[in-house]
Amino acid sequence: MALVLLLVSALAGLAGCRDEPTEPVRIRIATGSPTAVYHAFGQSLAALLNRELPGVRASVVVTAASAQNVRLVGSGEAELGFTQADVLPPHAPEHPTVLAVARVYDDLLHLVTTAGGPVRTLADLRGRRVSVGADGSGTEVTATRLLTVAQLGGKVVQEHLGLDDSVAALRAGRIDAFFFSGGLPVRGVAELAGRTSVRMVDLGDWTEPLRSGFGQVYVTRDIPRSVYGADPVSTVANPNYLIVRADLPKELVREVTRLLMERREELAAAHPAAGRMSPRAAIVTTPLPLHPGAADWYRATKP
Repeated sequence: MALVLLLVSALAGLAGCRDEPTEPVRIRIATGSPTAVYHAFGQSLAALLNRELPGVRASVVVTAASAQNVRLVGSGEAELGFTQADVLPPHAPEHPTVLAVARVYDDLLHLVTTAGGPVRTLADLRGRRVSVGADGSGTEVTATRLLTVAQLGGKVVQEHLGLDDSVAALRAGRIDAFFFSGGLPVRGVAELAGRTSVRMVDLGDWTEPLRSGFGQVYVTRDIPRSVYGADPVSTVANPNYLIVRADLPKELVREVTRLLMERREELAAAHPAAGRMSPRAAIVTTPLPLHPGAADWYRATKP
């Protein structure tokens, strides 16, 4: 009952008047491609919020992913969203419009090509047609930076395709390879690997050049054979954050944070990446401060 009263109070505040019937509060979750991790995670989170929070109507928004998600949340066109850390500015503004709820999992940069094709290393992309991700995606940011440090920026024919279009273009032979940044496993890549023999290109040697050129968010992670049935590789990864509009009520964001952390097993049923969250790791959201509601929950639970 106390929880319901807190939420009703917060939601009434959003509606602007306690004396009038409270309209359902809309929580739009900016995600990504329908076959990528953000969308699966977002759908599961929306279902959880709709079931558990009175007065909330949550839904997902299909987007180009990270960069667009930050713009949508910052402009008030979405309330929650997912983003890679490397899309964010290196320093938070004095009066941010976007704050963090949690660090959720790591995105791994995939460079995918056909198993029998000529692309075996990053250098083999020279002169070839490569999708670097949709405009406004985190993939585009990371892949463009990688090509820059490898001195390949002007030496590949770049296509700006989302995941589904990249998969279709590779199968049709219209591109030679594509980049995609996502948590393991990426459903679109797994479906491609189930129909076509694929090669994952090793990018592990490029973590340090990226860290030197663009900041310390990048780390090296492995893609084992068990994920896609391809030879195991190492690659570049960077953290993912769940972000929120800075002006959402403290009590509401506290409840979103609680459900996100306490229902990890349920969220993991939609995608294994959600199960990798932990309260201890979730509070590391540099350079983005935690929303006061999220900070309150973490302080109370002492992760």
